[in-house]
Amino acid sequence: MDLWLNLLVMLACYGYILALILVSGRMGDSGRVSKRTSRKFLHAMIGNLPLIMPFFTDRVFPFLVASPFIFVTFLVSPYSPLPGLAKKLSSLADITEEGHHTGLVLYALSYSLLAWLYGVEPYVVAAGIFPMAYGDSSAAIIGERFGAHRYRVFEAKSLEGSLSMFAGSLLSLLGGMLYFSLIYGFSFQTQLAPCLAVAAVATVAEAFSPRSLDNLNVPLLGAATFILMGGGP
Repeated sequence: MDLWLNLLVMLACYGYILALILVSGRMGDSGRVSKRTSRKFLHAMIGNLPLIMPFFTDRVFPFLVASPFIFVTFLVSPYSPLPGLAKKLSSLADITEEGHHTGLVLYALSYSLLAWLYGVEPYVVAAGIFPMAYGDSSAAIIGERFGAHRYRVFEAKSLEGSLSMFAGSLLSLLGGMLYFSLIYGFSFQTQLAPCLAVAAVATVAEAFSPRSLDNLNVPLLGAATFILMGGGP
């Protein structure tokens, strides 16, 4: 019974991801939103997958959801050993960020690692993924549109973008921990300090990460900070 339940949840996850890829592709092709915005929409919405993880009974299943996309995103990147495949899957290849073609590969890699280590503790996975999903997406969109106060460490950033990174991370973490507290029965109030710490660390990590390495640094440092701060039950 558990096996069939896990397979059904896996199927729902795959369906959700494929639907997001199709929707984001059509958003970008419609001309109503920019390609960058449609990519960030996909980036953020994929971050909702930890909310489904409580329905798995073994960590191997959320890992099996995430890990195939390491290879899929690599095969449609400019570094693919099969360039013909990238052309055939051009709509999928378009979701890779211009100049940051390994970003989604690293995102899938960090997602898979967290799913393998903490698949039965999805609040830890969420602590790593939500800042990348919602914080980074907010930073990119707000920073591009309203980023008047610029600074540079490795990449050009803005104060407005970094503040959006912090706000998006914190709000998504608080919402996620409220959700998980209802499922796992821990106190939401005890998650406030860990969420603040994760949002702060994620913001600094995003500011100091060169190119697409924030897709690896932010999730892993976010999850580590959450654990060290006593987040969860």
